[in-house]
Amino acid sequence: MTPTLHDVARLAGVSIKTVSNVINGLPHVRPATREKVQRAISELGYTPNLTARSLRSGRTGVIALAVPDLSFSYFAELASMVIAAAEARGVVVLVEQTGGERDRERELLRSPRLGLTDGLILSPLGLEASDLSDRPTAYPTVLLGERVYDAPVDHVTMRNVEAAQAATAHLLGTGRRRIAVLGAHDADAEGASGLRLQGHRAALADAGVALDPDLVVATRFWDRAGGAHAVRDLIARGVAFDAVFGLNDMLALGAIRALQEAGRRVPDEVAVVGFDDLDEARYSIPSLTTIDPGRRWIAQNAVDTLLGRVTDAAGPAHVESAPYELRVRESAPGR
Repeated sequence: MTPTLHDVARLAGVSIKTVSNVINGLPHVRPATREKVQRAISELGYTPNLTARSLRSGRTGVIALAVPDLSFSYFAELASMVIAAAEARGVVVLVEQTGGERDRERELLRSPRLGLTDGLILSPLGLEASDLSDRPTAYPTVLLGERVYDAPVDHVTMRNVEAAQAATAHLLGTGRRRIAVLGAHDADAEGASGLRLQGHRAALADAGVALDPDLVVATRFWDRAGGAHAVRDLIARGVAFDAVFGLNDMLALGAIRALQEAGRRVPDEVAVVGFDDLDEARYSIPSLTTIDPGRRWIAQNAVDTLLGRVTDAAGPAHVESAPYELRVRESAPGR
């Protein structure tokens, strides 16, 4: 027979109300109790009747996550973390890709499809503050990413400036002075590129090192090919450098490949630091020193914030910034 809510409660040794609270992702359940209920659900193979639950509570038990592109490791790993955090709260995640295009992000905020979900976690690239002003205000939404909009929407972000400053300070602390920065975008002052470049400049200023414009290299895409091309361009132009700061890990990994092809030893001749702490960073040769911007914290807090809005929409919107950590590995070891 199909297992019921009563069966789960009996096996877990808790009340039906407690099981319901766990399934609905309500926060006031002790972690040990939540784990006991989830174990019973797994053992029995219990599946909530989402239609019946929606009719009773007005909620679906489903949230949406929209990211620019799942082919980028950063967003794929972030999506996996959001799904895991939501699953621990008994919530299902529907994932969409926007391509980072403003029109698609704006359309998503007004899409009738959102009626199938309880809320949205959105990582926008093209969205502007004005696009948020006429969205359905009753629909719970949490934004991710660098741009903090002047709008009544919860936002979970990272400390781009401080983290980039720490990355450059680490390179300076190992005696490097000619640090090439890969991934600059002139028109991206408020995005990841501009904020991380701001942190890089602050670290140089603190150390009394002048910024050489020749060392700041723009790339069209933040991928391995972009990083490799940028390093090849530096070498072809005869620009001297003893370190590379890739504004994300993909750029840094591409840079390592190009340096190896050119016979430049990493880290002996050129130290390399990235940003994101992708899983691949631990397994590259050499392993990549990088910034962990707190993605797991971001995923957990985005889910918790959204579910909090689902159960209680009152209260002012707030911005939370994740803690970061420098992961020192072989590509730029400390002294």
